Amino acid sequence: MKMTSYIHRISLGLGATALVLATAAFAQAAQQTTTDKAREAGREVKQDTREAARDTGNAVTDSWVTMKIHSQFIPEDALEDSDIDVTTRKGVVTLTGTVASLAGRDRAVAIAKATDGVKSVNNRLRVARERDDDAVAATGAAAREGARETKDAARGAGRAVSDGWLTSKIYADFIDEDALEGSDIDVDVNAAVVTLKGTVASQAGSDRAAEVAKGIEGVKSVRNNLKVTARK
Repeated sequence: MKMTSYIHRISLGLGATALVLATAAFAQAAQQTTTDKAREAGREVKQDTREAARDTGNAVTDSWVTMKIHSQFIPEDALEDSDIDVTTRKGVVTLTGTVASLAGRDRAVAIAKATDGVKSVNNRLRVARERDDDAVAATGAAAREGARETKDAARGAGRAVSDGWLTSKIYADFIDEDALEGSDIDVDVNAAVVTLKGTVASQAGSDRAAEVAKGIEGVKSVRNNLKVTARK
């Protein structure tokens, strides 16, 4: 009888141990399944976000933000004769260079602040020359329209308007190039000579960037110093 009781207790102990082990194994399997699902969901969200960003034009990288800001400078009359450099680091934009008026400086800052992905803007722009806004207004709409037509004609004739305008124009043309996705390009223009620095994801991207820059009216030559780095 005692032996039977002892065996019964051993059986109960083994059963309890098996139950504990089975429960632990189940919990571990459940945790692993949850982790795998979370990772998969994260990958899907990341992919969806990236695809949505391409479709909607939302900021994905600092380089994209820089290009987007420059592209918005192009049609701005207030930024005529400006020479603005845009630097973006982790969503923080720094504007350096010169503008022709206080109104131009304010407009450049407003454009940068309103761009998707921008967290803050450091305004280090200098006003190159002060203009009497009242005097400019007094010249009338006809004079301003004439100035715009002259400016458009100069562009149409292939003459460089300014190094600043060329910089913004090149960035503006880069923004829709699929071959430049994931690139980080710095455009420097001096006396209409363009230097491209930074990184691209492929040799095709490097070639395309140089081709786009060379195709801008007013560009005299392009120095391609881009480095090809594998996309992470």
